[in-house]
Amino acid sequence: MRVSDFHFDLPEGLIAQEPPPVRGSSRMLVLDRQAGDYRDDFFRSLPTLLRRGDLLILNDSRVIPARLYATRARSRHTQASSPDPSGRIEVLLTQHLGADDWTALVRPGRKVQPGDRLNFTSPGDSVPLLEAEILTAADFGERTLRFTHTPDFQAILERIGHMPLPPYIHRNDSQQDRERYQTIYSHDPGSAAAPTAGLHFTPEILAQLKQHGVQVETITLHVGLGTFQPVHVQNVEEIHLHAERYTLPEATAEAINTALREGRRIIAAGTTTTRTLEHCAHIASTDAFEPHTGLRLHPHSGETSIFLSPGYRFRVVSGLLTNFHLPESTLLMLVSAFAGRELVLAAYAHAVRERYRFFSYGDCMLIL
Repeated sequence: MRVSDFHFDLPEGLIAQEPPPVRGSSRMLVLDRQAGDYRDDFFRSLPTLLRRGDLLILNDSRVIPARLYATRARSRHTQASSPDPSGRIEVLLTQHLGADDWTALVRPGRKVQPGDRLNFTSPGDSVPLLEAEILTAADFGERTLRFTHTPDFQAILERIGHMPLPPYIHRNDSQQDRERYQTIYSHDPGSAAAPTAGLHFTPEILAQLKQHGVQVETITLHVGLGTFQPVHVQNVEEIHLHAERYTLPEATAEAINTALREGRRIIAAGTTTTRTLEHCAHIASTDAFEPHTGLRLHPHSGETSIFLSPGYRFRVVSGLLTNFHLPESTLLMLVSAFAGRELVLAAYAHAVRERYRFFSYGDCMLIL
């Protein structure tokens, strides 16, 4: 299967540049996999479209202000006191590796090589608030950084960092994005991008879901390169994703096990939730020490680089809430694996004709 098999034409004017004026007011395309059809609706209808007994799983990772701007202060090629005239360097933190080390995307990457040091300041400050050394370099601007240890690193990040809006949003981040590019239930900081299907939820809609008898639980997957990295190969079989950190809590594992045993639907809010649940199912089904009396998940933390494409058999997820994704992206491949490529592309063509809003701040699709 070719990556180009997942292409569709999208007018640039349909790419949402701002969140909807009111959270939760988005349109929603409802796709029925069994009937092979779809219809227009609104996200506010979600509580009436799910059943009593359904289990809804949310990703509670919190987006950090991961986009930073730096100047190259010193490299192995310059003296320590030499100023660097090379201009501003953009650094997008993508994963905390522990202690003071992070992976990041750096632009322009050609200017920043191992041994170089970066200074991070805020407007009006002459003294760097953060300093980092480049440890390793990989393709496509990927770098490993080691920050000089700073006890209040997170507080400084909140002060000088920018919300990591995706590159197809052609504007600078604003104060509004601090709230709107964040789910209302976000809890554990660590994501370099929002789990966007969750951006539609409001406290009122969550309350209505529970009143309708829908059980709501959470996982955590810190969104990084594994979710949003561009595809650089031609064949789907050659795609390999970066690993992302996740946690499956005990309450969620038990809720999933009970729902599976009782034959109830499990609805994943977003592709990040889907990947986490299916990765955990893969671990459970290949655990040689677990008697196979049925799939049973165990609470744990780990990393996943699972890639779901057409032909994959889903073990846990039976319903999916998701935004509309980029052409030829791994996320569109995941949705196609769940609902079928032809049906998904037909639904996307309908969404284009009906002028749905696409991508992170756009409308959504419910697949049942």
